[in-house]
Amino acid sequence: MPGGRLTHEDRSQIAAWLADGLGYAEIGRRLGRPTSTISREVARNGTPGAYLPGHAQQAAGHRARRRKPRPSEATTDQQAAEVVRGFVDQFATLLAATGLPRMTARVFVSLLIADASGLTSAELVHRLQVSPASVSKSIRYLEAMDLVVRRPDAGGRRERYVIDDDVWLRAWQSDTSAHGEIAVAAQQGIEIFGADTTAGARLGRMGQFFARLSRQMSGSMLAEPVVHDALTVLAALVHAGRPLTLTTLATALDWPRDRLTAALDAIHLHPAIADPLVLRTIAPQTYTITTGPDRLSPAQRQALEEVSHTRHGASRPEQTAPTSARGGQVGTA
Repeated sequence: MPGGRLTHEDRSQIAAWLADGLGYAEIGRRLGRPTSTISREVARNGTPGAYLPGHAQQAAGHRARRRKPRPSEATTDQQAAEVVRGFVDQFATLLAATGLPRMTARVFVSLLIADASGLTSAELVHRLQVSPASVSKSIRYLEAMDLVVRRPDAGGRRERYVIDDDVWLRAWQSDTSAHGEIAVAAQQGIEIFGADTTAGARLGRMGQFFARLSRQMSGSMLAEPVVHDALTVLAALVHAGRPLTLTTLATALDWPRDRLTAALDAIHLHPAIADPLVLRTIAPQTYTITTGPDRLSPAQRQALEEVSHTRHGASRPEQTAPTSARGGQVGTA
């Protein structure tokens, strides 16, 4: 039967036609088989001059029995494979909901659960039962997002695709850079359309959002001790309630100057650390803090200043002349 396993009759025909001097290609055409099937059959079970169909049939039976797993083992393997496929499909569906193409999501999850050596394109094709072109397209997509790296296969010329330990840091940095670029583009749009237009106002809100997001994400990549020191400096300035010099801060915190300088530099380079406050340098090596410009609108600031002035005025005691016990004012000599 063309396409199935060779039968004893097929093997008898091969032996007869080999004895007649026919080539592998012609025998394959007569049996409806690829030439490679005939050549592999003869190479495995003899030579063209000594091919024995009975021996070949017996050897094939032994191989089939040796490859056939026990029923219990086959059931366990199938169940394990089903669990893995279910996980891949479920995880891929979640990733696809975030905008990742579904085929790309399936490739990514397959690499995510692979061994440290990763997978080749052929292995991905076999696991996912998809075309090589689909795998290739998905790999290019993932590479553009810095989620996958290529590594040479130690056993040949093929490449292996791997999700390494730095993938999440690269993805984070890529997103941070993209958010900063969006903020810059929004600012350019404001300059084109004007800040007092509907488009300008909308772009302004968009730019503020992505700029803040970019600052927060870049600041979160700092080492924890540096962030802790930066927050301590901010707390010191809040507690003091007035500008402080570098020397005063270092003395009050009992820190060496280089530690204090590192904390101040971190705040300057990553303003999100101080949000909603802003560190300001009002004189050489003199620092204070104010509220962030994007936290309060001009109207809110004005209202709060008015409330502050009103309270300060009400707290001042009125300058009145002392009165006598009879209620009259006491004169002065």
